[in-house]
Amino acid sequence: MPDTHPRANGERVLADLNALRALGTYKSGVHKPTFSEPHRQSLDWLVQKLPEAGLAGAIDGIGNIVGTSSKPGPKLLVGSHLESQNYAGWLDGPLGVVYALEAARVLNADHSVKGAVEVAAWCDEEGHFGSFLGSRSYVGQVTEAEIDAARDRTNGRAMRDALSDMGLAGRPRITVEPGRHVGYVEAHIEQGDTLESGKLAIGVVTSIVGIWQYRITFIGEQNHAGTTRMAVRKDAGLALAKFCVAIDERFPAACGPRTVWTTGRITLDPGAPSIIPGGAEMLFQIRDDNPAVIARLEELLRTMAAEASAKGPCTANVEKIRTGAPAMMNADIQDAIEAASKELAGGRFIRMPSGAGHDAQMLATIMPAGMLFVPSIGGISHHWTENTADADIVTGAQIFVDACRRILNR
Repeated sequence: MPDTHPRANGERVLADLNALRALGTYKSGVHKPTFSEPHRQSLDWLVQKLPEAGLAGAIDGIGNIVGTSSKPGPKLLVGSHLESQNYAGWLDGPLGVVYALEAARVLNADHSVKGAVEVAAWCDEEGHFGSFLGSRSYVGQVTEAEIDAARDRTNGRAMRDALSDMGLAGRPRITVEPGRHVGYVEAHIEQGDTLESGKLAIGVVTSIVGIWQYRITFIGEQNHAGTTRMAVRKDAGLALAKFCVAIDERFPAACGPRTVWTTGRITLDPGAPSIIPGGAEMLFQIRDDNPAVIARLEELLRTMAAEASAKGPCTANVEKIRTGAPAMMNADIQDAIEAASKELAGGRFIRMPSGAGHDAQMLATIMPAGMLFVPSIGGISHHWTENTADADIVTGAQIFVDACRRILNR
């Protein structure tokens, strides 16, 4: 018997994505930082689109949009974010919002579907002012004091000033209505090459890794670069460099199969060519979905710092500055995405963890959550060359809409 369920309109999905791409265009990507004019225009665009999907919504006091339905029955929350990293890609975030809008347009008008799809655009997933501020606000994890203290990481602008300039000062922040939603589903580009290299169409996300971040500091002795003999130097920069090499030598024996680690920033003090650095700092990050692995690596990191201090000539100290618990994705939602993939993508899917953080991990603290990935060309993301083939975007939209239908009708 032929399948007669309504399908996503691929041409409409691509048109919506390209409309958002035209706001803040940078080369083949976008530059759409949080609370910039292109971000504001993108939020306004979504608010104007919500009635097409039988939804009503406005921008709240932190820059979130949650489009709600008056249709009776269970509600499924779906969405992503609309801002970008600086000078970055056009799909990271908007793909999930447009898929969500399309699911609402198709399913909310279908009387065979129980309940309704509700659409969210979470503000600042990319962390210009903080960490997942929009979705964390929705689940009740952001205080007014945190907003008071937040500053744009690029230019130091106060978040309160940015909200005021957006016309959002004094607006209430939307928070979750307990029991309203049966779950949350988010679509995203993979941001890696697993799907492309395997000629696969869909990634069914099993978990989102936790992110642990550390500030590792080295204290030596600042001195003249021309007159201080090599034998007596206490070069904090050199100590840091040796430590980075030691991490890569010792972590592989203690890590898990999918653990990754990154030294994202190095700062030397005073950072002058004719002065031996008396201080050095590295921001170091570990990602894994197994807290036991992280605990083992953190212990090793602290042991290595103690060994470096004992050996000298500089001292090393490890400070944990961020703990991010991993989030497990709901099994029933995974099954719905898999079933849709079998029917609409010939079974070209894989179950896989997400190595990047997403708003879904915040929503998973209060309701069942799941994620779907589509391929990234070359595995590139957070860069203006980020892209996904139109055919893969359309296939992903079809599967996303069908998975949402299955979740509501189960």
